[in-house]
Amino acid sequence: MHSTIKDVAARSGVSIATVSRAINAPELLNAQTLAKVRESIEALDFMPSARGRQLRGVRTRLIGVIVPTLANPVFAESLQGIDEAASKSDYRLMLMTTDYDTARERRAIETLREQRVDGLIATVADAESNPLLDELDRIGLPYVLAHNDTLCRVAVSVDNRRAARDGVRALLVQGHRRVLMLAGSFTESDRARLRYRGYEDAMLDAGLKPQSPLELDFNAEHLPPAMLAHFSNPATRPSAIFCSNDRLAIIAIRSLVHAGLSVPGDISILGFDGIPLGEWLSPALASVVTPNREIGRCAWDHLASQLGLTEGATNLATPASPLRLPHSVRIGATIAPFIGSTDLSNDSTVSPAPLNRP
Repeated sequence: MHSTIKDVAARSGVSIATVSRAINAPELLNAQTLAKVRESIEALDFMPSARGRQLRGVRTRLIGVIVPTLANPVFAESLQGIDEAASKSDYRLMLMTTDYDTARERRAIETLREQRVDGLIATVADAESNPLLDELDRIGLPYVLAHNDTLCRVAVSVDNRRAARDGVRALLVQGHRRVLMLAGSFTESDRARLRYRGYEDAMLDAGLKPQSPLELDFNAEHLPPAMLAHFSNPATRPSAIFCSNDRLAIIAIRSLVHAGLSVPGDISILGFDGIPLGEWLSPALASVVTPNREIGRCAWDHLASQLGLTEGATNLATPASPLRLPHSVRIGATIAPFIGSTDLSNDSTVSPAPLNRP
């Protein structure tokens, strides 16, 4: 059961109005009373209602931003879009990263609530089933999800399933039939799960059997030996690999080249996210391109609309509706037409050997 401001007042031996002043205008209280109230707040684990502060017109002009990592340029691009838009309304950002860890995700949300942010923009592991977001809904703290592709919460993303399908179809058009998917951990990313569904769609549409995904830790810096052995063996080697994000694609290319394989001579590689860095590589990375900075900007627009700011949302159907932005497929030099046997009798039935995650 959650503590209320009335519980804090009773424990402190002061009025509810005094507790409110301790939260919103602590400079009006003497040090002894303030210390007493703060001790009760901590002991009762009381979280002031963000919505209540807004109704009283009290704002911090702080926005909490939660992303899995800044090692993936996608989230740095989104953060740039958020900051550019929020700064025009004189809002500042408080950033926390979760390292794809649900326990850190919880701590990040709790910390930002304690800092009395006016709202949150977050990328979470699982948008559909998430008690942390359910709690934000209960207390009325405005939030918007960025990159999480869901229809049940306020979110800005691309259609991950459709985008992945379009990307894999581009591989199939080049004659590839033995296509595998390399993904981050499905338990840590609902985006990876949706992109695998898109991979399945494209393969089934082509009359091919989808293969089990090869999962790799998001923080890995190279492919594990078992996976490299799988790719190096002509009997099990795919002709193309669809990676669930560009960072994994770059890691795959580096590991394959170090193992003596050629990209795209031996294996074609397709990424997902379209980070600008991919175009600077040699060969240039083929990728499903998503508008990452625009996702951040539109996430701010959604949140600004919830906060009642006048510069709110120019591209929104309603303040609470999810928004999916367009994607495209960039055919870079890491994809080459398939040259080899057209006998698909094994390609559609042979599944890759089980591989352990690193």
